[in-house]
Amino acid sequence: MTSSAARTTRRIRIRAAGALLGIATIGMTAAPKPANAWWHDYGWGVGVYVPPVVVAPPVFYAPPPYYNPPAYYAPRAYYAPPARPWIAAHWANGYWIGGHWG
Repeated sequence: MTSSAARTTRRIRIRAAGALLGIATIGMTAAPKPANAWWHDYGWGVGVYVPPVVVAPPVFYAPPPYYNPPAYYAPRAYYAPPARPWIAAHWANGYWIGGHWG
């Protein structure tokens, strides 16, 4: 049986190797390359080409401004003025009054 100290040391070494491998992988991926199209001469593996991954915040477009629609008021109904009546000629208090509009 192995002692617990030996196991701990072994785990630390495995974790350190994994971290070093991860940092090396990230460094190789992030290394500058010519600005050729991704499908030409670059890729991982044999015959398998992976497009570049763009890491950026999502594009945010502000929503269009919202304007409350104007309150709808029905147009005022047209009411014609009342027709003025024609008052025929007549006598009133002893005076003759000719025809006129009321």
